[in-house]
Amino acid sequence: MGKIGLITWREYITRVRKKSFLIMTILGPILIAAFYGIIIFLAVSDTIGKDQDRVLVYDEANVLNESLKNDDRMEFGYASNWEARNLDTLKNQGYTGRLLIPANFNVYQPDGVVYESENSISIESKERMNNRIAQALRDGKMERLGISRESMDSIKTRVSLTALTIDETGEAKNSITELNTGVGMALSFVIYFFIFLYGVQVMKGVIEEKTNRIVEVIVSSVKPFQLMMGKVFGLAMVGLTQIVIWVVLSGLLVLLITMGVMGGEMGDVMEMAQSAQTLPAGQLAQSGMQDSVGQLMAGIQELPIRFLLFAFVIYFLGGYLMYSSLFAAVGAAVDAETETQQFMLPITLPLVFAIAISTSVVLRDPNGPLSFWMSIIPLTSPIVMMVRAPFLNLATQWWEVLLSVSLLIGAFCFTIWLAGKIYRTGILMYGKKVTYKELAKWLFYKA
Repeated sequence: MGKIGLITWREYITRVRKKSFLIMTILGPILIAAFYGIIIFLAVSDTIGKDQDRVLVYDEANVLNESLKNDDRMEFGYASNWEARNLDTLKNQGYTGRLLIPANFNVYQPDGVVYESENSISIESKERMNNRIAQALRDGKMERLGISRESMDSIKTRVSLTALTIDETGEAKNSITELNTGVGMALSFVIYFFIFLYGVQVMKGVIEEKTNRIVEVIVSSVKPFQLMMGKVFGLAMVGLTQIVIWVVLSGLLVLLITMGVMGGEMGDVMEMAQSAQTLPAGQLAQSGMQDSVGQLMAGIQELPIRFLLFAFVIYFLGGYLMYSSLFAAVGAAVDAETETQQFMLPITLPLVFAIAISTSVVLRDPNGPLSFWMSIIPLTSPIVMMVRAPFLNLATQWWEVLLSVSLLIGAFCFTIWLAGKIYRTGILMYGKKVTYKELAKWLFYKA
């Protein structure tokens, strides 16, 4: 085993044996599952965060005719005198606010409605109140025009669109846009998170060894470039180890939760998913496969799992190695962590920009020109290409992946060379305020 291998193994084994690594590796998936479980529970709960608003209405125009509908979230009462109902009186009677329908209000000019309350109204309550008034006005207009509610409801039509993709043989397969979006964003966020997490660890480790003068002893036995590469590769192995454990544990947790919630229905769901795969494209939308869980399982089976795993490993390693080498160069150039800010911004800005673009432009048009170029440019491709990956047709777009990976490997080799130039000089430089001009000079120093 060469010197780089020895340093890599030392960095790896030292990190994975730490109690903090073991605790977070085991507890991480549990904490994430609990976090999202609580959010989902609060979102679907019928009792938490659903206090009823009681509103006193004074219909001065006599247009609504006490037709505002009540439900478990909002209840309306009606008064004949507005001025006598002050806020203290309303509070004593259990009302949260009062609503005034002015005298000049009518169904064709619904302006001037005022709501008063002691506390500021929430966006949800305001929207719900607007909808109640609008619905009452629609009912009034239909009544004047002689249109019944049943006739109006019969006009409403809901269309359910089934999206399919066609491969090179002409066979149509399930393609759930929401599932592709979720998978792509999840993989890109994992890469984004771990590049930052372990890239910063490389930088902090270099700074610590430099300030403690340990590096002076180490470089007497190995070259600075070998030391840098060993640190970068060692933490890359640590990151992959943690990701694999997180994926396995998260998968088991999801499986246990799904089996616990659905129980005996899991067999029926799998049968529906298999049936959805065997149906012709023209019959899928008309076959009763409208069950969302069955469609989701069928969509998961149609995902290019092997390609997604391959792309994830390649783009994680390529992106991490490229950025962590730059982080190592920054750590070698400064004497303290507080001095890293001026050099961190140019490194982290492409990552932040990539995740911002991914959540907006790329999701709206994953095969558009901007999405394409952002997935080709090495500084942004590890994030953007993973968002695009579930949407790619590998039969016709394989060259995009090949070009993106080739440029990423080339950029990684270049940044390793660039960082090595800075690292070998800066690692033994003390007590000097480093500038960009000084870094440029280091690039041309001879070994």
